[in-house]
Amino acid sequence: MGTLRVPNVVPSADQDCERLKKAFDGVSPTRCVCGRWGTDEKAVIRVLGCRTTSQRRIIKDRYQQLYNESLIHRLHSELSGDFGKAVILWTQDPPERDARLAKDALRIKKKGIKHLEVIVEVACASSPHHLMAVRQAYCSLFDCSLEEDIASTVDMPLGKLLASLVSSYRYDKEVVDMSVAKSEAATLHEAIKAKQLDCDQVAWILCTRNFFQLRATFNCYKLNYGNPIDQDIKGCGNEDLESLLKMVIWCIDSPEKHFAEVIGKSIIGLGTDEDSLTRAIVSRAEIDTMKIRGEYYNMYNSSLDNAVIGDTSGDYKNFLMTLLGAKI
Repeated sequence: MGTLRVPNVVPSADQDCERLKKAFDGVSPTRCVCGRWGTDEKAVIRVLGCRTTSQRRIIKDRYQQLYNESLIHRLHSELSGDFGKAVILWTQDPPERDARLAKDALRIKKKGIKHLEVIVEVACASSPHHLMAVRQAYCSLFDCSLEEDIASTVDMPLGKLLASLVSSYRYDKEVVDMSVAKSEAATLHEAIKAKQLDCDQVAWILCTRNFFQLRATFNCYKLNYGNPIDQDIKGCGNEDLESLLKMVIWCIDSPEKHFAEVIGKSIIGLGTDEDSLTRAIVSRAEIDTMKIRGEYYNMYNSSLDNAVIGDTSGDYKNFLMTLLGAKI
């Protein structure tokens, strides 16, 4: 369950567009900048931060029709910093947003596991339909496939696994065969014992089975071999592949656990990783941030909301807290 709060009575798209235009033009100013009234950021948050994906899509289309300009382009020109990035990511259609995030990750020359998180999230913490939409958006935006870019920019064996994950189109109904779960748990166990995480059978199981089947397989693994599978893959000899496989398993088995860890790592310690924090909250606000909140408390024995408030400030903080259901 997400945390997005939508008003009981939602204004029309025309009304929302008018409020946004006034906010940009300074008709309802909150401050004066360089001799002119500045953007009313609070109004932007109240409109865009409290609308669903379908409502935001209608607002974008209607804004273009009414004012002959792109709402995204106007946001780029009016907002800045982490706040601007967060609002723009939120306002983009989710497939386009994830396609652009994946491209940004693949552009980085010296990639670490952290940079590949978004690709695993798209492939394993999203529906098969969303993954397909992201792949289509990627082709339209960048004139090549996501698989091509992964193959040409990510070293083996990580590239092979990621390309297989994004190429998959899983069955999305709750169908489970317990005999298959038991057999494939044994296959995974043998690969782990042999320290052969990069074998084709491991990739085939993780990249083709539906999520319900894989959750049953992971459960069989724990029941039959004593430990969760993500624990047993540690120490197999390739730290990057171990970390990537753990991420894949968590995103399939318990996405809220993965995103709670992403948020925790982004705010605990010196400095804040605003890009990861923004991505986690923006991408899950309509899906499972209530579960993420609970998992965060279990992991860190502290409140996710208080952690976000303590590590962010200003309009950026207000926008993230709006997505987390706070009344700003």
